Amino acid sequence: MPKEYKNIIADISAYSAELRKLIPDTMNGFSAMAKGATQTKILEEKTKELIALALAVAARCDGCLGYHAKSLVRLKATREEVAEVLGMAIYMGGGPSLMYAADALRAFDQFSQEVK
Repeated sequence: MPKEYKNIIADISAYSAELRKLIPDTMNGFSAMAKGATQTKILEEKTKELIALALAVAARCDGCLGYHAKSLVRLKATREEVAEVLGMAIYMGGGPSLMYAADALRAFDQFSQEVK
């Protein structure tokens, strides 16, 4: 059965909200780190999201694939841009990255269908 990235990130978001209640200091720290890392000083937001998608492939993180693919759709990344970044992820990570690169493209395509 193919992975449904909308469902994956919805489920993670629900449990992230639970974690925010249980461990607010940790979650606030993570949010602060995310805010600092995503500030656009030199690199634009889309470039940072492309990097994040490649790292999600390397880390084999389904939730990360979903969140960053969704962001790339919002930022109007092209399928070709995503594919080129996935090519670098495959090159750097070998066979296991190829498997997750295919899933990253699936996640991007699933979210792209929503904006058509």
